[in-house]
Amino acid sequence: MDVEMTSSSPVSRADEADSGRLTSLLDRAATGRDSQVWSDLWTELYHNGSLDVSHPLVLLALMNMAEGDDADTVASALHLAGALLVQADQRYETRKLRDQHRHEVGRLLAAANRWRQATADRNDYCHLLETVLNLEGDIHWAEDLTWGIVSEEYELECPDTDGCATVWVIIGERGFFSASEDYALSDDIETLPLHPAAPGALDGLGRRLYELALADGHVDVAHAWTYAFGEATCPECERRFSVVRQVVARSS
Repeated sequence: MDVEMTSSSPVSRADEADSGRLTSLLDRAATGRDSQVWSDLWTELYHNGSLDVSHPLVLLALMNMAEGDDADTVASALHLAGALLVQADQRYETRKLRDQHRHEVGRLLAAANRWRQATADRNDYCHLLETVLNLEGDIHWAEDLTWGIVSEEYELECPDTDGCATVWVIIGERGFFSASEDYALSDDIETLPLHPAAPGALDGLGRRLYELALADGHVDVAHAWTYAFGEATCPECERRFSVVRQVVARSS
């Protein structure tokens, strides 16, 4: 016998409770005075999915926060929105969420580009570039690509079919080189120089990121991109390989 679901059914009450918790979390985030709430939103929307990212409040609320004036709230809202969209693309192998909320996504992207052009801090700028790429949705590995620029290192696998070594690619204040051990743990290891791409030879995403960084006044970030889109050498087998291709391989 079919059981008619009423507004007082357990499922309905659970949905109402989830909606109420989501509303409460988003309202707390919008105040700009509660740093813990962003951790809670990441946990419940992104990490364990206990709250539904497709709820109509989510991207609308994040869009409204992204169009505000508080830099920290804007950055947090943009970062979460971009990550949620990429995760939904990958999890469901469809752009349904992105397509259903194209209006909010368009305004989030516009906000990300406005703040990108006005942000002076190097790492904040890199995270905004990551957010722009995530909101555009053409690649799913923007986080891994940007993280190497922010942390000034990539941990990659040599593309040799035997997987001969883990290769640390260092890009930043410590220099521009590859090593087969974590350089942060020892100064007495073999290093090999990286081979940056010539700016004029960059194309596609590499050229775009390089030119954006230059136009936005982040010369050091533009310089770092030439190494991320250049080549490294495996210290074990001495094979030269594309850094960005191995970033993509690790993200696949």
